[in-house]
Amino acid sequence: MRFFKDLSLGAFMAGFVAVLVGFTSSVALVFQAAQAFHATPAQTSSWMWALGLGMGLSSLVPSLLLRMPVMVAWSTPGAAVLATAGLTGGFSMAEAVGAFMVCAALITVSGATGWFERIMNRIPVAIASALLAGVLARFGLDAFAAAQTALPLVLLMLTTYLLGKRWLPRYAVVVTFLVAIIFVASRGELAGASVGFDLARPVFTMPRFTWGAIISLAVPLFVVTMASQNLPGVAVIRATGYGGAKGIPISKIITLTGLVTLVLAPFGAYALNLAAITAAICMGREAHLDPAKRYTAAGSCGALYIVIGIFGAAVTGLLTAFPKDLVAAIAGLALLGTIGGGMAAAIRDESHREAAIITFLVTLSGVVIAGVGSAFWGVVAGAIALFVQQYGRAD
Repeated sequence: MRFFKDLSLGAFMAGFVAVLVGFTSSVALVFQAAQAFHATPAQTSSWMWALGLGMGLSSLVPSLLLRMPVMVAWSTPGAAVLATAGLTGGFSMAEAVGAFMVCAALITVSGATGWFERIMNRIPVAIASALLAGVLARFGLDAFAAAQTALPLVLLMLTTYLLGKRWLPRYAVVVTFLVAIIFVASRGELAGASVGFDLARPVFTMPRFTWGAIISLAVPLFVVTMASQNLPGVAVIRATGYGGAKGIPISKIITLTGLVTLVLAPFGAYALNLAAITAAICMGREAHLDPAKRYTAAGSCGALYIVIGIFGAAVTGLLTAFPKDLVAAIAGLALLGTIGGGMAAAIRDESHREAAIITFLVTLSGVVIAGVGSAFWGVVAGAIALFVQQYGRAD
């Protein structure tokens, strides 16, 4: 099979790091969202099953068919919205599932009609690149901020990474990760992992559709998923060279995420969307020097998601055993190249430079207005700046 011929250790490790970063950074939010609707332990395990299989299949299958890195993730801001609204609104699990299905239908329509992609196509490359850099820069900052609490670990990882880039550039992230694991293990800093081999079992919940849940859960979930997840996800695709007519079919993938969410919603898949942070890890040079082979990184990530879905919270316990400082540092180092590329593309055109910088800074600020994250407001601010500076001027 061509996949295994194209697969390299660096690509597999990129997929593993993407899974590690994705789960450890937001799995607690997913658990909180489930508990907000009074989920039983079996239902919480079912959520992990549904989300793991949904993300895995939606990443693995398109990546293999298109031979391009297609990355799908759960909606992290969506989980935050659900955790808050569920506690304050007193909704049942059945009402929540009904809201998940309505949100999935809206995502499917937005993909099938192509309206979201048409909007994204009107955003200049400089703005999209600045958005990408702003989204990822937070992880770069967190990597070095970890030095405040784990200075020896961060210095060791940075030194290993720089030496690796000098002597083994293809495996710099792999070597850095392995050295970090050995270091924290030798110091007894690996948390006790809840490792087991019990299969997760899907639990079906009959949906109940109510106007209150649709207004309070479905609509906010749809808005934050499109604005805070799919928007930067498209920016990553474009900035890393996988956009365009012959690139990843964005509308079709968004439609796919909506349909998969619709099918798996009764089991706990609340919202799937294009990945941004983890996609950048699998679409960058660290995954593979050859862009045509980076699909193996996304495929590896998808396969690992499926394993996590099958074994549920047991594997999640293994992933969360790694110290937070280690995860922050390896994520930041793995994204350095993509951050640099995004910044370079953002400021290359002098006529778009200030608008791009505004986009970058607003996105990096992390500001949340009306429940919508900074990625959306960064694009809005950059677009306004570009309009004011460029409208009416002759070329």
